[in-house]
Amino acid sequence: MPAALATLALAAQAVPVTVQLQGPNGQPLAGAAVAIEVKGRASRTTSAKAEMGQRDRQFTPQLLVVQTGTAVSFPNFDTVRHHVYSFSPIKVIDIKLYSGTPAEPIIFDRPGVATLGCNIHDRMSAHIVVVDTPLFARTDDKGRASFDLAAGEHVVKAWHAGQKAPTLQSLRLDVPAGGGTSVLALSD
Repeated sequence: MPAALATLALAAQAVPVTVQLQGPNGQPLAGAAVAIEVKGRASRTTSAKAEMGQRDRQFTPQLLVVQTGTAVSFPNFDTVRHHVYSFSPIKVIDIKLYSGTPAEPIIFDRPGVATLGCNIHDRMSAHIVVVDTPLFARTDDKGRASFDLAAGEHVVKAWHAGQKAPTLQSLRLDVPAGGGTSVLALSD
């Protein structure tokens, strides 16, 4: 019995894991959204807040990753007004011409990808990726994101702007007891 308890304790301990995302041609996917779904972890939040600003007639950041239930504010730091919109299935947005910060943030209550635009400045675009887990990151310039995870099988949800579909891809992640790096390939 003590050996079984020791094994359970070891499995519950977090180990460092690096997920490296690659495209279909093996190239690293920089600036991709990656999330780890762990059984038994909360899928929604009621208190998280995030910001998708507008500065120099661009959205900042270009890719925002948030947990389902996050309240996102849209401050306009420019001297010109913007009209932020999204027709994405996970959240339709229409913030008419404004400057400053709209009074109410927008709650992103469904997982998926929302594509944003500005009705006034056509070159402005960005994405908000909403995931059902508090474990998420954007990949670095080598396509890597690091997490502390328990050994075992997990589900990775990932998306990058070069994909043809605006949906997150699901991939299996097997974390060995010692952690390490897992290379995962996304399709177009």
